[in-house]
This record gives sequence, structure tokens and C-alpha cells, in this order.
Amino acid sequence: MKPIIPFLVGGAIALGVVALVPGVPAALRVGLALAPASQGLAPAQAAAGDGHGHKPGESHGGEAAPEGSIRMTEAQIAGAAIELADAVPGAVVRRVSLPGTVAANADRLARVPARVAGIVTALHKRLGDQVAAGEVLALIESAEIATVKGEYLAALRTTELARVTFEREQRLWQRKVSAEQDFLKARTDWQEAQIRLDLSRQKLAALGLGQAEVEALPRQPIEALRRQEVRAPIAGRVTARPIVLGAAVAAEAEVYTVADLATVWVEMAVPPADLSFVKEGMSVRVRGEGETRAEGRLVFLSPVLDPETRSARAVVELPNPENTFRPGGYATADVATAEQPVDVLVPRGAVQQIEGESVVFVRTPDGFEKREVVLGRGDQDAVEVVFGLDAGERYAAGNTFVLKAELGKSEAEHSH
Repeated sequence: MKPIIPFLVGGAIALGVVALVPGVPAALRVGLALAPASQGLAPAQAAAGDGHGHKPGESHGGEAAPEGSIRMTEAQIAGAAIELADAVPGAVVRRVSLPGTVAANADRLARVPARVAGIVTALHKRLGDQVAAGEVLALIESAEIATVKGEYLAALRTTELARVTFEREQRLWQRKVSAEQDFLKARTDWQEAQIRLDLSRQKLAALGLGQAEVEALPRQPIEALRRQEVRAPIAGRVTARPIVLGAAVAAEAEVYTVADLATVWVEMAVPPADLSFVKEGMSVRVRGEGETRAEGRLVFLSPVLDPETRSARAVVELPNPENTFRPGGYATADVATAEQPVDVLVPRGAVQQIEGESVVFVRTPDGFEKREVVLGRGDQDAVEVVFGLDAGERYAAGNTFVLKAELGKSEAEHSH
């Protein structure tokens, strides 16, 4: 036991020295349990405040942002394409959705017939081609058109001869050289020739020849008389060409179909229960296949019901400048039936669900703040805010999912 006592005494003296001398390394002090572990941190770590490099009370960006707030500059808002709007009154609209089918506008659809029997010798347009009104689409060689043109030319010459004879007989009768009977007969012959000429001109017009073409016939070569030009009656696109080159066609045969698709029709069947809400002239929103949207006008509502479907046919005329609605496709027409005014109305895209609560993001000088709201009545596009947003306040109306993501990121950083 005696050898151990000096050893213990020496150890106690050494510990006292270590505790009293400031130059002893901090790591040694901690190892000997003479200093708390926090005193062993390096100066840079102690200044940081925690293991994440945050000073006490600060966020990653410096000064701590209030909970539920998102700091964004004007440039960041513009870059994220966040739409801003002021809270204003509006109207919740009740709508009836009716399925329908897109069809070509019957007022802007033309089926181009051959008009004469013959052989197709040229087809100038293909499917999908744009055509102008009056443009030549095809050529047909026909004995029928040659006969009608020949009759016109003969009537034209007969009329000219009858006119010359009448003028000569008129001068002779006025000079008392010829009898009045000869003058009257010449006048009658000229009038009859004019009638036959007019009938020949009408036949050519019925076969599709315009006034300029008719007037140009006397100057055409004889071989051109058998050719019939098929012209487009309206401007549009070629949607059908059922005839092939060299085919024999009848007068009523369809050579082309031309449609102007700048406007289209949406045809619907309206059930009796909804007829009281649907009126001609009212505005109608139409949803096509995919994301196609447009607004048109109800131009026709049948006064009678279809005996098989027990519904009324309705037609919506729809602008289609980009040809996004294609005839034959399906569409849904939303017809507004009633409106209810509300004090504050916001787009549905402005409302986000966070932890089971409905929120909107209100604009602040530094960015946005999350605001819980109570929702009321709504329709397909917008919803009433009963509580939480006052009229006149500026808020994020579109692309708000970006703000929801930023808020989640900020809360995640605060939680660690």
C-alpha cells in the first residue's frame, strides 16, 4: 500500500497544475473531464452557432423569414410566371354540360359538281390544298359543253346579223324606200334572236361559266370549246376529291369538296330537362379533345324534338382560326344557365391545399404570405372566398404551385 500513496499524491498535484495553467490544450482538458465538451469547439464553429452554419435566430438566407412567408423579388416572380390579380367581386355561373360533335359549318361548305357529263382530263388540287374563290380545280372534256357553247356562238352571230338587217330596214322605211312590213319583220327577227342569245347565255351560266368566260368565247380556239373548267365557289381547303384522273363523270358527280374551317359547328342534343336554360344567341364555352378551348354562340335550337332521341338539336357556331377543332371530333359545350354574384371570386388555380387547409398566397412587399381562406360557392373555373381575403388585396392567381413548392422547401429548412 505504501508505494501506491506517493503515486496518487503525484497524480493529484498534476491535475491541479493542468487546471490552473491556461496554456494546456483544450482537448487535454476535455479528456481529463476538466472542461465541458462545448468549450472544445474551434472558434469558427462557436461563432457559427450550430452545425448548419446558422447564427441563432437566422435562416439560411440571413435574417429569419416569418413562418408562412416566401421572399421573392419582382424579377423572381416574373421568371416563375406567377400571375397576379386583385381580389374583386364576380359571379358564380351554373353551367349545363352537353356532349356534341364538331362538324363543318354548313354555310361555308361547298360540294363542287362536274355540271356536265364528260372525261376528267386534269385535277389541279390535292387533298388539304388551300383554294381561292373562283380558282380552277379541274378540267373536263365534254360534248355537252361543246354543244352549248356552239349554240351560244351561233346565237351571237344570228343576233348580230339580225341587228344589222333591222337597222338597214329601219333606214329604208324611214326614207319610204321599203314597205313597213319589211321593217316590222326585221325588228321581230332581231328581238327573237336576242331572246335565243339570252337563253344560250343562261345555259352557260347554269353550267358554271361566268360572265367573263362567256364574253371570251368568241376569241377562244375551236378545240377549247369542249373543255369545262370546274371552279371553286368559295375559298377554303380541299377536304374530299372522290374523282380520279381520266374518270368518266356524270353531270351531278361530285369532283371536290371545299370547306372553310375558319368557323365550325358543334352539334348537340339538348334533353327536355335542360331546354328551359338554353336559348338561341347565348354564349357557350366549348371544350374539345385534349386542351382545346373556345367560346362560341348558339345559332340554332330546334323547335321540335327528335322522335327517336326525344331531344332538341342545337348548333353552336365556333371560331376556329387555328384549325384546332376538326370536323368529326367530339366536344363538350358548357351552357351558362344561372349566375350568382359574390363579393370575392378567385380562379381555382389560385387556391392550394396545404396540410388539409385551403390557402391563397397574398402579395407582400417582400414576396408572398400564406393565407388560410374559407371557400364558398364555385363553378368550373372560379370559387368564392368567404373569409380570409378582402376585396382589393393583391394575390397570386396563376402558377401558384411554384409558391407551394417554395413554401415546402422553406419549412423543410427550418425544421432541421
